[in-house]
Amino acid sequence: MAAKVNTITVGESSAVEDYLERILHLLDSKGYARVADVAEGLGIAQASVSNMVRRLDEKGLLVYEKYKGMTLTKEGELLARRITKRHEILEQFLELLGVDKETAYHDVEGMEHHISSETLRGIQQIIVELKRDSAMQARVESAAQG
Repeated sequence: MAAKVNTITVGESSAVEDYLERILHLLDSKGYARVADVAEGLGIAQASVSNMVRRLDEKGLLVYEKYKGMTLTKEGELLARRITKRHEILEQFLELLGVDKETAYHDVEGMEHHISSETLRGIQQIIVELKRDSAMQARVESAAQG
């Protein structure tokens, strides 16, 4: 069976990432994902979720069965796990800077869709170095707090 993945436009990319991240979280935590759960988690109308889920199904990122729910395809799961990992790295970085959880959450939501792989790798290396050197971590956190 040939892959039916279509391209995702720049404008819809952030939304697609949010959906995939939420669906993966539901599948990992509950074992299933339904339109109502995705809508609640993202704070949007079920009709909007249904439309996007159908589009993601057409793109080959998930399989959707009306009234039953959805599962991610292999490609959809790989993409969702990369998105989740990126989110976790940024969250961890901001935590090491001493940024409070609420601010970090909002910052990560804005940053995660626009960060390059190169920058993310650099941040990962900074995390490694800060964890190795607690004195440096304390200095960075202190400087970040102003």
